[in-house]
Amino acid sequence: MAGVPAGLPAGIRLSDHISLGVIARAVPPERVRQVLAETGRASERERDLPAPVMVYYAMALALSMGSSTREVLRCLLEGLRWLWGAEAVKVAGKSGISQARSRLGEAPLRRLYEELVQPVATRASKGAWYRDWRLVSLDGSCLDLADTEANRATFGGPGASRGESAFPQLRFVALVENGTHVLFGARLGRYAEGETTLAQAVLAALRPGMLCLADRQFFGHALWQAATATGADLLWRGKHNLRLPRETVLADGSYLTTIYPSDKDRRHRASGIRVRVVEYRLEGVAGAEPLYRLLTTILDPARAPAVELAALYHERWEIEGALAELKTQLRGARVVLRSKTPELVRQEVWGLLLAHFAVRGLMHEAALRADEDPDRLSFLHAVRVIRRKLPLFAALSPSGQACPA
Repeated sequence: MAGVPAGLPAGIRLSDHISLGVIARAVPPERVRQVLAETGRASERERDLPAPVMVYYAMALALSMGSSTREVLRCLLEGLRWLWGAEAVKVAGKSGISQARSRLGEAPLRRLYEELVQPVATRASKGAWYRDWRLVSLDGSCLDLADTEANRATFGGPGASRGESAFPQLRFVALVENGTHVLFGARLGRYAEGETTLAQAVLAALRPGMLCLADRQFFGHALWQAATATGADLLWRGKHNLRLPRETVLADGSYLTTIYPSDKDRRHRASGIRVRVVEYRLEGVAGAEPLYRLLTTILDPARAPAVELAALYHERWEIEGALAELKTQLRGARVVLRSKTPELVRQEVWGLLLAHFAVRGLMHEAALRADEDPDRLSFLHAVRVIRRKLPLFAALSPSGQACPA
């Protein structure tokens, strides 16, 4: 379970690690320019809210959800005006900002997210590993959207006791690197799309050497098979009514069994997958369920004893902490996404995920320097420091070329 946020050891401040390019280090300007060219979204006019500036603006929006769109732009452009003169770059009105965001679209932000947002833990990163495995977790959540006809038609929303719910919602599923809280491999969808449906695409981000944790709603023969095909190992909780006969009992109390796609396949012993099962109870824990049943691809108990896997599974809650950072500490509690159209909603969400990655990358660097677990740092404090430094970050030219030092 996630640790209680604290701070760096005495004498080391997170603000000491904030430099001019906090966000630009995570999302380099040269890669932004390449992606804009590849997606056909490069600016024809350099100083009329150019596309490179709007890419960083999408991330700046996520860092300043409580500020107006014009105020965020003013903050971002302050560095540009300092370099190019007071009249070189003007703060546009809401209409101009919306038009510039529409010209940019979703594609560049999505491409940047998919290419850049990856696990960042090193062997020195505390809390990121179990033995030789990099720990990751799978889960999903929903985001409230601006209540427009277009958003409701595209994304839908949950039902309510008295008609429709107040806001349409976007559903997303992602993997988290447990030790750093980096959210990677995310996929966005309609509210009505199930998390297991979106997870099919998310699992493509798994790699050999990872150990993926997931709760019982994800368990199923097809999804398990797709996940194991990536070469990653799995530790997933099984549903309570899953048939798991004890075929071979192992020395540590776990046992081997075979899972099948259907009862017919079970009867014919067809398409079975061998798994190991760990069963345990949490005695004296309020709210604990009577029996936990974990399934794993690690069949040899010498590589991962049952008692260690039982304790390890509860690290899955790390993704709950990462989702809380995204939904409440970065976006803001009870804050609805600003965008009025589906294309800009998706752009905003990719910007939100990229901003989260930039903050978490900064925190990981600070934790390594202090030889500290990133869980011990305050995400909210990091966001506040970056917000204060945002006008200093923006010293890049309107054309997206690097400025002289």
